[in-house]
Amino acid sequence: EVQLQASGGGLVQAGGSLRLSCAASGFTFNDYTIGWFRQAPGKEREGVSVISTRDLKTFYADSVKGRFTIVSDSAAASVYLQMNSLKPEDTAIYYCAASSHGHIISFPPEPFYELWGQGTQVTVSS
Repeated sequence: EVQLQASGGGLVQAGGSLRLSCAASGFTFNDYTIGWFRQAPGKEREGVSVISTRDLKTFYADSVKGRFTIVSDSAAASVYLQMNSLKPEDTAIYYCAASSHGHIISFPPEPFYELWGQGTQVTVSS
């Protein structure tokens, strides 16, 4: 079965860290684009970070630059989002998504992705 499994969310105090995982199964992980998105209550879903597993090119939303790091582990068929210096405004459900188009030159919008995982809740308390 082709799927993405997101995990690693939880409750953390402001200033703390979490690492989210997005595990892929049922498809060849190489030459894909994997993105992380988030949706806060009452807000639209927004892109957080993206990585190409082809050339490891990455993009970040301005709101997370310098705090979040996205990495890919092809052997584990997983992409990780290391989130440091978390703020209450980072509270959201985080989703990972995959596209079979591995070449990116900017942060692709939602229609670019063909497969979505279930969300994982991240809550940052003040």
